[in-house]
Amino acid sequence: MKPSTRLRQLMGQGGPVVAPGGYDGISARMIERAGFPAVYASGGAIARATGLPDLGLLSLAEVTDRLIPIVDAVTIPVIADADTGYGNALNAQHMVRAFERAGVAGFHVEDQHFPKRCGHYDDKSIVPTREMTQKLRAIRDAATDPDLVVIARTDGLAVEGFEATIDRAHAYMEAGADVIFVEAPTSIDQIEQIAERLPYPKLINMFAGGKTPLVPTDRLGALGYAIVIIPSDLQRAALWAMEQTLHAIRRDGDSHALQDRMVSFAEREAIIGTADWLARDKTYSA
Repeated sequence: MKPSTRLRQLMGQGGPVVAPGGYDGISARMIERAGFPAVYASGGAIARATGLPDLGLLSLAEVTDRLIPIVDAVTIPVIADADTGYGNALNAQHMVRAFERAGVAGFHVEDQHFPKRCGHYDDKSIVPTREMTQKLRAIRDAATDPDLVVIARTDGLAVEGFEATIDRAHAYMEAGADVIFVEAPTSIDQIEQIAERLPYPKLINMFAGGKTPLVPTDRLGALGYAIVIIPSDLQRAALWAMEQTLHAIRRDGDSHALQDRMVSFAEREAIIGTADWLARDKTYSA
């Protein structure tokens, strides 16, 4: 089954599809091993993995190169972050072809000016509604996979306010999006009002420390949110663990004090699947 078809099936099963954020093959593999139904290939986390902030600095080619190992590492659908489509409508069409070749199940594209910035940063700016709707139409025209899940993201709440954002969301869905993503609501009331006013499949961004209050997954499902992404928590946890380990190595000369907080050598190899690779190698040995 195509990943896009599987994602659509998951979205139709009732509860929201919870997709933690991965940024490389091993983080994606960990998400699948933990039992989650999908991976969110976080654009911000991918950028930070290269040492850059989430300011739209990576090119389409750089992002696509990082999507390929994420998709290859798992059997579950991968939802990608397409930023603004990397330019105008024609750039967005070029992006669709690249993302389809990479094997993603779907992606979200947003209405910020290019280059964009993290949705939970201040001082965002957005393009006119018609420019975004034309970009969505171009994306739909370019897609060769009819099941590809196109998610339209609007950052309008912080720029134009609630009512204008609701109007944008309706327009984006009418232009061909499958899912609407209103980024960075700042209250439970906004989350509930978005759910009530937008009777479409919806995506919501949930992570600790952002502008959006955390809401239990079952409540989000009851409100009609079809997808819940958790973009950066795994990377933030990994950064904390690396800091602790580096501190121990600098202090003690090695990391023995933290061995109970690390996977073992054998566990690491099991996660990577080394034994399977070696067994396959034997089937082709001369």
